[in-house]
Amino acid sequence: MQAYRDGIAKFEGTGAKVFTISTDNLPSLRYWATEVLKTPVPMLSDFMRVVSAKYGVLNKDRGFANRATFVVGKDGKIDYIEEGSTAIDPSAAVQACSRPALSR
Repeated sequence: MQAYRDGIAKFEGTGAKVFTISTDNLPSLRYWATEVLKTPVPMLSDFMRVVSAKYGVLNKDRGFANRATFVVGKDGKIDYIEEGSTAIDPSAAVQACSRPALSR
């Protein structure tokens, strides 16, 4: 998350919108956003696990979502997915957001 916070200008230059979705509750996310991470990146709660289930990243046995980065084009289709520990590095997402196909 810190890498996305620190590299937010790279996304803004492509016209991309960056936000996070977590299975944590809103009070927890507010605390992390303001006190720990000090990030301008909106942190949304998927406490009911609906979004993470639909995107296929919900670990039902453990009750939380696996780490993943999704780049969604203006047409609403997923153009890029990064999963696992590499999802915390925004480099590939920045590259995906910079592709001409996303700006259509």
